[in-house]
Amino acid sequence: MIFRTLRTLGFRNLADAETNIQGKDVFLVGENGQGKTNFLEAIYFCSYASSFRGVSDREVVREGEQQSAVAAHFAGSGARDGSPDKGVMLYDQVLITYEHRQKNVYLDGKRIEDRRDLLGVAPSIVFCHEDMEFVTGSPERRRWFFDQTLGLADPGYLEDLRKYRRVLKTRNTLLKTAAEHPAGTSLGPMLDALDPQLAFYGLKLMEKRETAAAGFSETFGALYEQVTGLDQLGLRYAPSWKALTLEDIQGFLAEHREQDRASGLTLSGPHRDRYLFIRGQREFAGQASTGQRRLLALLLRVAQARRFSELTGKDPVLLLDDVLLELDPEKRWKFLGALPEYAQAFFTFLPDEPYHRYRTSRALVYQVSQGSLSSA
Repeated sequence: MIFRTLRTLGFRNLADAETNIQGKDVFLVGENGQGKTNFLEAIYFCSYASSFRGVSDREVVREGEQQSAVAAHFAGSGARDGSPDKGVMLYDQVLITYEHRQKNVYLDGKRIEDRRDLLGVAPSIVFCHEDMEFVTGSPERRRWFFDQTLGLADPGYLEDLRKYRRVLKTRNTLLKTAAEHPAGTSLGPMLDALDPQLAFYGLKLMEKRETAAAGFSETFGALYEQVTGLDQLGLRYAPSWKALTLEDIQGFLAEHREQDRASGLTLSGPHRDRYLFIRGQREFAGQASTGQRRLLALLLRVAQARRFSELTGKDPVLLLDDVLLELDPEKRWKFLGALPEYAQAFFTFLPDEPYHRYRTSRALVYQVSQGSLSSA
């Protein structure tokens, strides 16, 4: 599935306009602050109904406005052979509105209740500066990245994650109440009912994460060696629960109830899992240079796109926000050569970057100024 047109209304600083973007490659050229990244964000919004910047829906509404909307028309199925996947609905349009503090998502005019139904319509993968958080940030940010990676290819994983989080939230509420009122709260019977559910959904997540991490590590390690020449780099999944059976996990939870009660939180489980970058026998991200970390973040996205294609047989839309700016010329070409097959790609460039070197006959080029796009 590729984007044919994108229309925005009240979205960030973008002009209220419809833009033709039906090209294999789309180059957005302009100074900083003119709307290039906002345009990518609007496309991403049509894929996920959320921002890749991690902001609330209200924050994408243009200053002084009370509502915003993005709408896209699509072409093609996104399958490599051009045929629709069995059992997958194809859509012509997505519309996402935000008004009166409420977001609504429509596919071909019909409102959908669950944003998960949007994920397979026009899956996009964004490359942006914030990706550095997956390397240098908290374990939570790294978990978020791999949860997204699994969810792109396996919607069932997202449903298991939702169910786990619901049980976890209930359990944490009970633990917090017990910590605040220790004399009047009997936790035993309630946790006896919740812990088997937490263990069940948690174990499903762990099994899928373990399998996915092994496949991702193989793809990612080969990519990093291809671009940098450094070998032996891989990904290690480090689960919080070391137990491998439901009974063992439930036993672990029972054994640590008092610690959880004292803290008012569930101190272990998939919400505390970690992913580590290992080279040889040592953790790599902490000792890597700034340039190596930046490249690490970029290649994480390349590996994510490749794994998506390998597992689904579909090619994603790529959104690349100033990704070539910090790479030397040699690594730029190696990075571009490492990109997987894609349905469509959007690149942002500063005016003085040599974007013409990467332009092909199938590329659309737009100059971006004060939120408006004009053909170059």
